[in-house]
Amino acid sequence: MNADQRPSEAGRAPGSTSGATLGAARSVLLQDDSLVGARQREAIGALFEDWLVERARSLGIVERSGFAVVAVGSLGRREMVGYSDLDLILVHDDRYPERLSEVADGLWYPLWDAGISLDHSVRSVPEAMRVTREDATAALGLLDSRFIAGDEDLARLMTVSVRNLWRSEARMRLPQVIEAAEDRWRRTGDIAHRAEPDLKNGRGGLRDIQLLNALALAQLTDGLARLDPGTEGSPLPRAYDFLLAARGEAHRIAGRARDQIRAQDADDIAAALGVADRFELSRRISDAGRTTSYAVDAGLRTAQNAVSRRGFSRLRRAAALRRPLDEGVVEQGGEVVLARSAIPSQDPGLVLRVAAAAARNRLPINGPALERLATYGAPMPEPWSSEALADLLVLLASGHDMAGPIEALDRAGLWGALFPEWDRVRDLPPRDGIHTWTVDRHLIETVAAAAELTTSVSRPDLLLLGALLHDIGKGRGGDHCAVGAELAEHIGRRLGLWEPDRRLLAELVRHHLLLHRVVTRRDPADPEVVARVADVLGGSAVLAELLGALSDADSRATGPGVWGEWKATLISGLVERVVAHIGGAPVPAPDPIPPDLRELADRGGLHVSLRPGDGPNMTIVTMIAPDRPGLLSKMAGVLALSGLHAHSATVAGHAGHAVDSFVVMPTFGGPPDAPLLRQRLAAVLDGDRDPVAELAARAAARLPEAGVSGRPAVPVSRTAAPPRARWLAGPHGRPLLELRAADDEGLLARVAAELEKARADVAWAKVSTLGATAVDTFCLSLPDDGPAARHAVAAAVLAVCAPTR
Repeated sequence: MNADQRPSEAGRAPGSTSGATLGAARSVLLQDDSLVGARQREAIGALFEDWLVERARSLGIVERSGFAVVAVGSLGRREMVGYSDLDLILVHDDRYPERLSEVADGLWYPLWDAGISLDHSVRSVPEAMRVTREDATAALGLLDSRFIAGDEDLARLMTVSVRNLWRSEARMRLPQVIEAAEDRWRRTGDIAHRAEPDLKNGRGGLRDIQLLNALALAQLTDGLARLDPGTEGSPLPRAYDFLLAARGEAHRIAGRARDQIRAQDADDIAAALGVADRFELSRRISDAGRTTSYAVDAGLRTAQNAVSRRGFSRLRRAAALRRPLDEGVVEQGGEVVLARSAIPSQDPGLVLRVAAAAARNRLPINGPALERLATYGAPMPEPWSSEALADLLVLLASGHDMAGPIEALDRAGLWGALFPEWDRVRDLPPRDGIHTWTVDRHLIETVAAAAELTTSVSRPDLLLLGALLHDIGKGRGGDHCAVGAELAEHIGRRLGLWEPDRRLLAELVRHHLLLHRVVTRRDPADPEVVARVADVLGGSAVLAELLGALSDADSRATGPGVWGEWKATLISGLVERVVAHIGGAPVPAPDPIPPDLRELADRGGLHVSLRPGDGPNMTIVTMIAPDRPGLLSKMAGVLALSGLHAHSATVAGHAGHAVDSFVVMPTFGGPPDAPLLRQRLAAVLDGDRDPVAELAARAAARLPEAGVSGRPAVPVSRTAAPPRARWLAGPHGRPLLELRAADDEGLLARVAAELEKARADVAWAKVSTLGATAVDTFCLSLPDDGPAARHAVAAAVLAVCAPTR
């Protein structure tokens, strides 16, 4: 007999009405306001256990009877809350098959009559073993089995047999277990960031702690450091206890089984638990969920590593293999760890490089590495260096891949150290029902949505920062837009933004709801409305463009039904009209060549010089050479082959010479000296080397390489935004090709090579990398300047913008 089979009325056992008062007794307990949390669970559990013991005795389920009542689920774990299912197994030894139906009916019917939600089964020990082997979910439930009444030796035999089988087969079953957990998480989401979380099934909920216990029972996890449930002072048991208590009150208030915390019940639950209000309750639940999620992530990683590393020699090879990701950051064993040479106390930007590498490569951050950064990391100097800001933008541009690394930093106290203002929005519940997420998670979700739009705006860096900060003023009282604008100005100064960019960021936060309000309350096609919006934005076409993208990202991150095609059309139309009213965005123009570089070009010949940039690891490389077709791709290729990543560049010409300056940062270590770079450039110009071909070959050679983890052996850049190219009218009627694409090793060299294949002469160019997005403008002379020729050139350039790694 299984849990879905109810015996017929004809087989009903005598005296089965003896449980009629059980439901009433439970109701009395639930009406006792003094019974909260663990005391409530103990009282309810004792009520059911006492009844089951007495009922079992009346049915002859006693010692050596060949029958035993075993509890699993909530009662098995001694955590019965208000209306938890009663999960019971009637275990038998197959000696008395003629009595089996009578005994089972006598046990189940009174519980049904009492209105108790019952999940029941009848098993012999071999049947329990078969279920354990065939059904991973049922196996996890059987691990919690606990003897209640009857033949204790029989119950112990089943429990020990099931647990031994689980230990012996858990390594094989782990993929099933993880797949089932991930399916559950997809259905229910994270309890840490949901406005109405599912405390039992959500990610970070009660089932996840039970999963950790199952992995520990199979010896697939270690102690989980500070999160070990058995460690004194560990936050994990406190989180578990609070979630159980909140679930108990949700049951009691609803008058039935309910695992989701509904907004209308939150104040009553908070009052019962002695919490200030529903907002503080949400913070407490979110904190507990984040604690649990962090623990289950670490536990599953440990279990997977334990399963995948078979044999001592393989374990040693996995431990020894270290793949460089960034300066001071490597991958080892499928995690981001610190390089042996890394010194956190002397490297303030290390924490952001670690997080950016984790997001870029879709790898978790090693727990001890986080602890080391939290304990010994140097505070970020103010203002931030340009490298630190660039690493933050690379992290934010990684889309949803950034959520895990930011969460890890936040749990370790590192995110709050970078952004102290985050404390007010962390775990802050939304004030209205249309929001799906807590405020802090809404900000992260908005950044993830904005990452898909970075190539649609001229300032992707400010879009990402605006998405991160647009609701930072919440939780402080007053108009959160105005409060947030002041905070954004202060944060922008700390991040090292120039004053015009700080003002633009502050205005982006101040007006992030403007377009929504206009299209829902006014006619967005009315010229007076358009003029008024343009005036509010101070005549800034860039701000209007950024607000359009932020409105899109903010709406998508709010909840289902907030954003749709109709609203998108209204807002994009309004933005187009406002930009047209203002007169369009400013058109790039060439920068003047400094006098010292003009003098070098007048002398003629080949010159390469290096000087320090704005940041400690930034270097400005200037290359001057007689102008010739293909020169830009060769210069950019030499820099890429030398391990120098170009963050920006200015391409110009004077006296028949190309005068190109590149702001670069080494991937590892320091830059090569100027004579070596000059030697490499000379070899390329002499035709001895083809740097673009070498970059392609190097990328192709790296792809098959993989470490023990099975991942590519080179860093992987990721961005969610598609590349875009458009033609603009430049100064003196010269055509400008503007390219926006994910930055990548050798991108400038590949793009320049394509322009050279099209016989497009680059008169001047301005190249910028804003976070992980390249925004490049090329002033071109084309042999054929017709629409078809322009389309072909743009298509060829876009085709080489796919990342090479």
